[in-house]
Amino acid sequence: MDRVPSRPENLAARLRQAFLDHGYEQMTMSELAELCGFSRRALYHHFSSKEEAFRHWLDFYGQESIAVGLAAGRTVMDEGGGAVDVITEIMNVRYGDARRRLSRSPHALEINDQAFRHARDIMVGAAVDFQAKVADMLVEMKGRGLLRLKPGTGPATLAQSLCDGARGTNQSLPPIPIDELDLRYRQIIAAILFGAAEPPAAKTGRKQRTRKDSK
Repeated sequence: MDRVPSRPENLAARLRQAFLDHGYEQMTMSELAELCGFSRRALYHHFSSKEEAFRHWLDFYGQESIAVGLAAGRTVMDEGGGAVDVITEIMNVRYGDARRRLSRSPHALEINDQAFRHARDIMVGAAVDFQAKVADMLVEMKGRGLLRLKPGTGPATLAQSLCDGARGTNQSLPPIPIDELDLRYRQIIAAILFGAAEPPAAKTGRKQRTRKDSK
């Protein structure tokens, strides 16, 4: 089995800055190497192609954002925050930080497009992993008395709805202003957890329609 070469701890950060500053499509391995402080040969020691380097950046920070987001939510929970506070903090770190950083790049649209083209499997894997960890967090929050799940709603289903809501917030059109992201996460999370509407009150005096009546 081939041994994967050890990579510098800050290599992912260098790659991220290079792609955010200069984009993906026009970048060459020579240019990427120079921007990361490597010779072309040294960069090829770590990655066989620009695509592999790009995927490494997305994979590294996908995993990191999950860990940091969950840790931030746990801190809020330990400090006495409610369910909406905890989940908002998780989503704001997991999805909001990446959106805020990307918004400062002149190549934001290209980077987003290339991520789906070249790293969809990485993003799907991260989404599945994150949703499972959010489900575990919901179970813990339930045990602490921070929320009660309605009959027929399991942690996994609720976790997927919450994650879908946060991802949808990032893809909203027109785009949500960056300084309003955390507020919008809070609104969508509160709506998913506790609902934003109630069924209309049943009307009285109306004859119950039966199958026989409809014939």
